[in-house]
Amino acid sequence: MNDEERYEAGMKVRRAVLGDAHVDRSLENRTELTTEFQNFISRYAWGEIWTREGLPRHTRSLLTIAMMVALNRGEELAMHIRAAKNNGVTRDEIKEVLLQTAIYCGVPAANSAFHLADKVFRDEDAGEAPSAK
Repeated sequence: MNDEERYEAGMKVRRAVLGDAHVDRSLENRTELTTEFQNFISRYAWGEIWTREGLPRHTRSLLTIAMMVALNRGEELAMHIRAAKNNGVTRDEIKEVLLQTAIYCGVPAANSAFHLADKVFRDEDAGEAPSAK
């Protein structure tokens, strides 16, 4: 697969996981500085890793949530919590992952993640769109 094909495959998965609105915002907000980085994400994160058959997207979502907790990446965590439902992940499964992170990533990290997940779920229940961040 060449870079163009990898990019196209990545965009297809990226849109399926994150949703068209999120991807469109990312593309619309590209600058001269960020364009190459956005292309890189599409080719390698989404086109090389998320397209692999070794793990289902459901599992990849759960792993990504746990890693975002471990790395204390709140914006990415919120994005992947919202996106997880597109891969069939339930709120109960997210809760279990966050409980697991309390043991392996630390209670403070899990506490922050639970607060963030609760806000994401309340916003979804209220029908609020995610911020343009």
